Amino acid sequence: MARTTGPILAVGAISFANKALHDGGGVDIRIPVATGFAAVVFALLERIHEGLAVGIAWIALAAVLLTRVDPRVPSPTETLLKYWNRGG
Repeated sequence: MARTTGPILAVGAISFANKALHDGGGVDIRIPVATGFAAVVFALLERIHEGLAVGIAWIALAAVLLTRVDPRVPSPTETLLKYWNRGG
């Protein structure tokens, strides 16, 4: 398995779960499809330049955790902080 697969699958899983939580359990099938496509692309990119591919994969994970992908849905970090401040 490529070194980029873990971070890319985490990006997809976090995005999928965060959107499902805020859409009342609705499933957006585009996220798993795009995640699979991205995992394949990053595995191929890793064969060309491993360091670049791994770096971009980890930056993508940090970006998904800290930014809003959909303006209507808070970022996972915002969701976690809201839960934490409410007292769990």
